[in-house]
Amino acid sequence: MKNKNQFVTPHKGSWQVIGANNSRATYVFDTQKQAIDKAITIAKNQHSEVVIQGRNGKIRSKNSYGNDPFPPKG
Repeated sequence: MKNKNQFVTPHKGSWQVIGANNSRATYVFDTQKQAIDKAITIAKNQHSEVVIQGRNGKIRSKNSYGNDPFPPKG
């Protein structure tokens, strides 16, 4: 499966999980938390990133799950 960043965005009064460059939602949930949890599960499986938008459409946070272009130095 291709690494595809997952976006959590508002959608008609609910929240959707949508893969980068997709035209349709992968999942739609009643709460943002449900959408975030699902997006994280998908991103972990695909080693991709989750981008979470707030109700205003602005990016609220991002987190990488295995495909971090700037991993911490250890």
